[in-house]
Amino acid sequence: MTPRAWAAFATMSVLWGIPYLFIKIAVDDGVPPAFVAWARVVLAAAVLVPLAWRAGSLPSLRGRGRWLLLYAIVEISLPFPPIAFGETHVSSSTTAIAIATVPLIAALLALRFAPGERLAGRRLAGLLVGFGGVAALVGIDVSGSADELLGIAAIVVAAAGYACGALIIAHGLSGLDSRATMGASLAIAALVLTPVAALDPPTEVPPTGALAAIAVLGLVCTAAAFVAFAELVRAAGPTRSTIVTYVNPVVALALGVALLDERPGAGAVVGLLLILAGSWLSTDGRLPPAVERRLAAASGR
Repeated sequence: MTPRAWAAFATMSVLWGIPYLFIKIAVDDGVPPAFVAWARVVLAAAVLVPLAWRAGSLPSLRGRGRWLLLYAIVEISLPFPPIAFGETHVSSSTTAIAIATVPLIAALLALRFAPGERLAGRRLAGLLVGFGGVAALVGIDVSGSADELLGIAAIVVAAAGYACGALIIAHGLSGLDSRATMGASLAIAALVLTPVAALDPPTEVPPTGALAAIAVLGLVCTAAAFVAFAELVRAAGPTRSTIVTYVNPVVALALGVALLDERPGAGAVVGLLLILAGSWLSTDGRLPPAVERRLAAASGR
């Protein structure tokens, strides 16, 4: 892990840890969830499509239309509105903890769609531990509230979309310029979400804080984040890059406590620890080789 890779990792940990804070700000200010999702996507597309055009990378997408449409629906159009809707019922930190189930869901999907995958040993233990974390979160903190259960259910649907998106990239969109892929996908998603947002538009101009939150979501948490993630993959490799998934909910929880005065309960804390441990185990529990070498050297092995 070079200094450049660590810098990209730190950047991604922040960029993908802060969206839940800004979504919460927007929806708490009365902006409809579907409109938050649509505005975020439109802003990001307005940035990435011109960048891809100037780089001359858009022609590389020829013949990938159906994969782009599938990815735009599964990775963007499906998850973004439910996350915003979920945050009208639960805290931003709870949302981030529920989203942390993505690696667990991806591990389950891999059993069906990735040849050679097996569910045994450490991977099986990881899945059981991770879903035990979900049970702790739901059973201890939110089981008494139908509204919160509805919010958690919506967020888990979004997590499933994110998990499917990774498989779509691997099967039909690998090897392409990330600006072109994401710019085109965001543009398609904007079209898909337009009629949804039109069904429930804001009844008045949102407050300045909500507008600022939506701008950050679109320009920073979506457009800039995709570019930063591409840099992380180039600098650290695809396997090491997935470790950022384990840091994001910690960042989101800290921000929720510090800035929104959220107070996660015992179920949230226990659930977060179990979900992160289960995600690590279910993805084979491997540390980056450089970290493993340093640990071995430190222990004298």
